Amino acid sequence: MKTAKLIIGIISIVLFLVVIFQSCAAGIGNALEENEEISGSAGVVVALCFLIAGIVGIAVRSKPAGGFISGGFYAVGGILGITNYGSFS
Repeated sequence: MKTAKLIIGIISIVLFLVVIFQSCAAGIGNALEENEEISGSAGVVVALCFLIAGIVGIAVRSKPAGGFISGGFYAVGGILGITNYGSFS
């Protein structure tokens, strides 16, 4: 189980880089179009939740509570992502 938590933490940190890059691009697009959407900013917060969950998952992988804490950050990021998506055409 420790190995799985380590792998999931590493994948989360790599996905942080992908999501932060995409969110920055979406935020710039929202600013240039002046469409008053917050999907880019929400994506940055989701990316930070991924990063925090990945770091916590790696740091406390030997303790059972670490999985619940990481899962909480994943849940918060997921809820933010679902509620603040934009309309990309």
